[in-house]
Amino acid sequence: MVKVYEINGVRPVVHPTAYVHPSAVLIGDVIVGPRCYIGPLASMRGDFGRLVLEEGANLQDTCVMHGFPGEVTIVEVDGHIGHGAVLHGCQVKRNAMVGMNAVVMDGAVVGEESIVAASSFVKARMIIPPRSLVMGTPARIVRALTDDDVKWKMRGTKQYHDLNVRSLQTMREVEAFTEPEPGRRGIDFGPDLHKPKT
Repeated sequence: MVKVYEINGVRPVVHPTAYVHPSAVLIGDVIVGPRCYIGPLASMRGDFGRLVLEEGANLQDTCVMHGFPGEVTIVEVDGHIGHGAVLHGCQVKRNAMVGMNAVVMDGAVVGEESIVAASSFVKARMIIPPRSLVMGTPARIVRALTDDDVKWKMRGTKQYHDLNVRSLQTMREVEAFTEPEPGRRGIDFGPDLHKPKT
């Protein structure tokens, strides 16, 4: 069961087509839109400002969303937030990506179809133009993104759209096996998703 908490009479909203892992925590003024994926141990703490995930966005394992009173922290349509990222009082525009362990601070705007590299620190009020790659601590604009860069990002986001469906349909709590069963199969990702190079 999803951990959802009301505070001051304000209760989270989760669209029925969204998947929220049972170990994630949603508090207060949180709005999760259609087809979103929220991973294990993610925290959306809407006890001050509003937190919004728009359609098809994902918030992966151990991510944190929070903001100051009266602010809206938002991940727009198809936004992609990598493992361990922290979003505080910022905007992540449509089809943008924030890499693993990156931090995006108050008033910052990650432009449409932009990518924040892993472990980057986006300072408060930084405005990242559309289709930009930013990296570093503090983050700086490195270059414009190519069509291939954006297609690569969109393929990754589609994997999370598919994971949303797979999780809603097949994820359940079970007892672990004590050893691998004979002929153990792996996860079938289908022909469209990229696989590790050998």
